[in-house]
Amino acid sequence: MSEQITGISSMATRQLLAELGEEYERLSGRPVVIESVGGVAAARRVQDGEPFDIVVLAADAIDRLAAAGRIDPGSRVDLAHSGVAIAVVAGAPRPAIGTEAAVRNAILAARSIGYSTGPSGSHLSRLFERWGIAETIAPRIVQAPPGVPVGALVARGEVELGFQQLSELMHLAGIDVIGPLPPEIQIITVFSAAVCTASAQHEAADELVSFLASPEADSLKLRHGMEPASGGSK
Repeated sequence: MSEQITGISSMATRQLLAELGEEYERLSGRPVVIESVGGVAAARRVQDGEPFDIVVLAADAIDRLAAAGRIDPGSRVDLAHSGVAIAVVAGAPRPAIGTEAAVRNAILAARSIGYSTGPSGSHLSRLFERWGIAETIAPRIVQAPPGVPVGALVARGEVELGFQQLSELMHLAGIDVIGPLPPEIQIITVFSAAVCTASAQHEAADELVSFLASPEADSLKLRHGMEPASGGSK
């Protein structure tokens, strides 16, 4: 049996990569094992030299790993674009979110607001500052611990209004995804993949990365709430 290809990713692409890994294994006969953890932890583990073959993270994290010499820059490809959505507990009233003003009003009216430690959380923090409401809502902010979906806090009733990548919200039980952030305040995260310099099987890892960025993977990306990246960057 072929030696397995190992990888690490953030939670936003966990289910997508699990399915794509199974499909690649079916097509190639080579097993794929990808561990998904909080994005900061994933980047740190690659930075520390853990022997993964590939890494899938937000593009800016991949860029930092390239600068540190932890990935092969020539192997880097953009895989998918992912936007932020809003969720409430299943069956709860759905506030209007169609405009920037409506989202701001919904946040001000919410008893608690949840977001992640990832790119979407950083974006929301800056948005609250720009709106001038950061101090007002600070006591109501609940930041999900790394690796914990915001939707899980919403489902348990710990958060009234939850914000996270659509891909992380859409498959969770106990919540209703009420829609994406409106275009004027939406943030699109680009998720990229690359071969780690610590890989002992660079060619096999590169073939997997190419598959993840191929047109054959597009339908799964759409099914998981992401837009395929057009042509990657390889």
